[in-house]
Order: sequence, then structure tokens, then C-alpha cells
Amino acid sequence: MVEPLGEQGSGRPKDRVGLREMETTLESRLRPWPGAPVLVLDPGGEAPDRTLIVADVHLGLGSSPVRPLGPPESSADRLARELIGVARSSGARRVVIAGDAKHPIVGTPPALRPVVFDFFAELLGEGLAVELVPGNHDVGIVRHLPREVVVHPSSGVVVAGVGIFHGHRWPSNTVLRAPRLVAGHLHPGFRLAPTASDPEGKRRCWVRVERMPGAASKRRRRHIEPRAKELVILPAFNPIAGTEALNRDRPARGRSFLYRRFLSGGVARAYLLDGTDLGVLTTPAWGGHHPRAAARSPPGRPPAARS
Repeated sequence: MVEPLGEQGSGRPKDRVGLREMETTLESRLRPWPGAPVLVLDPGGEAPDRTLIVADVHLGLGSSPVRPLGPPESSADRLARELIGVARSSGARRVVIAGDAKHPIVGTPPALRPVVFDFFAELLGEGLAVELVPGNHDVGIVRHLPREVVVHPSSGVVVAGVGIFHGHRWPSNTVLRAPRLVAGHLHPGFRLAPTASDPEGKRRCWVRVERMPGAASKRRRRHIEPRAKELVILPAFNPIAGTEALNRDRPARGRSFLYRRFLSGGVARAYLLDGTDLGVLTTPAWGGHHPRAAARSPPGRPPAARS
């Protein structure tokens, strides 16, 4: 569900107003790259060490024995070239992948191993420093990476004051202390009217969550409450990775704590990749599929409708 958008709901870019607004809100230190699911982190200074942040690359998605690189629109070499192109245009010298670099959840099939290695090697060959925060799909990937790739704990890492994690597990206290957070995992999207080029009408989008309340779980007493006042959820970098339409009554990925404890409690706003501002999201308090989810809804708030 979303607030009325007026003309902005047409899906046409509005001179990238949404992207400019998002950049200003993030104090120009975090800015989405226009037209691409890439976040640019600029710590400032005379010689800024710009970093690109992406998530959900899903190498191997749609691959086959005769096409190990994957379909043309999401092949590993094309994804690498797109990332290198943004790095050249933005002047970034580092790339942080916030989880799900590969698609198979457990292990790396033999045919995918050289694909994974070559993808990272191509980025390194461009002179980029490459880092990975493992996601739930990255089990067993480390042994197939070039040794120059820096692999962080799956609980996340802090880069220039920004806590980066994938979103499938609760981040570390160090990450939770960061003033801003960046995550992936949800594959956020929006369902719009279908077109000839997009018959399903699903479009990838950014989500910015502000004014988050205390989101710590009572089951995780060893963790502090997040200090961040802002969270950016990255769209999937792979264009065929699938999207979860956040304007549904109950997103299927609602079982993630990102939805239950961040989107549902803060003020979440969505933007298409072209900058179109989709407005403020109204999310149900519980997004999971658990049959007793409605019974756990807070008093005075209607349960989420079945989709």
C-alpha cells in the first residue's frame, strides 16, 4: 500500500527529483547512481575514497550447462562491465558487495566456479578493491574467490560510518552503532501497470527508512538497539533476480527482520531507479506468512490481508 502519488505514479522520471531528494537526505555521503542499482559512498575530503555498494548479484541465476554465464541480460560479464562502468564514471576505487554474490544457496557448482572467479577478477583487474559481506546464498563461495578479495563476517562491516550488512542475519553491535545502515536481501520492488517491455509490471526500487524506533529483539539480548536513524535497502543488482512488490498487502519476504523490525516501524519511502518518488510505504506490522501473524498484530492495527 502506498500514499497517493498524483502524476508521479505514472512511472515517468521527474528530472531525477527522487534521487536528488534521497541524496540530500543522506547528506551527499550516500547517493544512488542514476539509473543503476548502485549506491555511492563518498566519505568526503580532498581525495575522497569513493566506494560502490551493491547487493544481490546472484551470479549463476538462470545459467545452464550450455550457458554458464547466465542469460545475456544478467550474464556475469555484463554485470561486471556495468559495475566497472559506474566505477569509472563515479571515480570509485572500491566495491563492497552486500551479500548474495552467487545464486546457488549451498555450495558452488563446478560450472559456476570459474564464472565467480572471473567476475571478481575482472573487477580487480580494473584496479578496484573488492570486498564481500556474505549473504545467505554465499555458502562455500570463499574458496572460489581471488585471494585479493576481502571477505568480512556475515554480521556486516562499517565503512566510513556506514554499517553494511546483507539482511539475512542480525548485524553485529559494531554495525548497529553506525549512524546509517545499508542492506540488501529484500529485493525491493513495486508493481506498476504492465507495459509491452515489462508485462509483469514489476520494477526494482530503492527504499529509505527514516526515524526507526528501537528495533532490537528481546531474543537477542546480547545486541544493542540500532543507533541509526536511517536505513537504505538496495535493489537487487541482478535484473532477473526477482523483486518483492512492497505495495502488496503482505510481501512474501516479510519473514525477514528487515521488514518486521525496520520497514514496519519506521517511515519508509520508495524510489524507482530513474528517480521517480513512489511515496511513503504503509506496511503492515507483521509481514510473515505465519498463520498466527494476524493474532500477533499490535492492538488497534488491522491484520495484514492475505495476498
